[in-house]
Amino acid sequence: MDPKDACTMNTLLWILQVVLALFFAMAGVTKLSQPKDKLHEKLPWVEDFSAGTVKFIGAVELLGAIGLVLPAVTGIAVVLTPLAAAGLALTMALAAVVHVRRGEAQALAINLPVLLVAAFVAWQRFGPQAF
Repeated sequence: MDPKDACTMNTLLWILQVVLALFFAMAGVTKLSQPKDKLHEKLPWVEDFSAGTVKFIGAVELLGAIGLVLPAVTGIAVVLTPLAAAGLALTMALAAVVHVRRGEAQALAINLPVLLVAAFVAWQRFGPQAF
């Protein structure tokens, strides 16, 4: 790959990582900080899960958000960045299954693009654009 193209791809990946991190950090903090009853107003799927499971999902999202950026920024354990992206892609795949099961196909409009972006970041950071 041409060095200029590699630089452009790296910049794109950083932008995607930051956007994903912000998305998942906001989602995670929301699930961790709000009671299940209040979350139900905007996230009807929470009725299918215990409060502890909803908090666990929020923690996974928040830790994944941190993992998308912090290891790469610090240069410490950089393999955690693509692992975080892969884990968040899996989280979105599982979320899509829940929404399909509940008949909430409209939620796939968010789940699938986020899944694809997270999978793309994981693929690139494990392979051609590894740190």
